[in-house]
Amino acid sequence: VETIEGMADGDSLHPLQRVFIEEAALQCGICTPGILIAAKSLLEKNPNPTDTEVRYWLAGNLCRCTGYDKIIKAVQTAAAEMRGA
Repeated sequence: VETIEGMADGDSLHPLQRVFIEEAALQCGICTPGILIAAKSLLEKNPNPTDTEVRYWLAGNLCRCTGYDKIIKAVQTAAAEMRGA
């Protein structure tokens, strides 16, 4: 079982974690662990998802603060970085 705490490598945040902070894709933090774990799983299966695929993959995680646009953008930014694009 992987948790949000296991995503980082020591003091180095996972690209998803870092990009979520940089792009303000989180606010209260209640949904953030579930979204990050789901996004990481998606990018392991599909490193170049469409926005629709990201939305579908994260559909089980409800966020009442951000409106999802910043979340989708952050996942896509991290995906591009992880692909080396």
